[in-house]
Amino acid sequence: MRLRKQQRLALVLLALLLVGGATGLVLAALQDKVAFFVSPSDVAAQKLGTGKRFRLGGLVVDGSIRREADGTVRFAVTDTAHQVPVVYKGLLPDLFRDGQGVVAQGVLRQDGVFEAGEVLAKHDEKYMPKEVADALKQAGYWKHDENGGQKTP
Repeated sequence: MRLRKQQRLALVLLALLLVGGATGLVLAALQDKVAFFVSPSDVAAQKLGTGKRFRLGGLVVDGSIRREADGTVRFAVTDTAHQVPVVYKGLLPDLFRDGQGVVAQGVLRQDGVFEAGEVLAKHDEKYMPKEVADALKQAGYWKHDENGGQKTP
């Protein structure tokens, strides 16, 4: 009888150990893949270190888009309080333009420039990523019109 209880206890402990180990491996693997959203004000406040992957959201600053011969695009993203310079090499969405709401995923370099690996733009005039809209609301820049759509002043 006593041997049976010990075997059951050992089996339960082994199962818990395996589940804990598997959970630890999954979390370690996902650590580099998870990207948190931050606003340009968060970047200016230096709430995160360089080299960490995150999503930067806001509006493309008017007149900031510069296209280089090698396909690199430089622009700035703002939440109306602060701006972050962004560099991106690749194809941009068709709707990417000045004043457009964007979310760029990448890393912040030592020189303060955000190096994007992916850039997303809103797909119609009533849609903006929730994170971008929340950041603009917090900055006091975002308003709703009477039809339920969003607009900026």
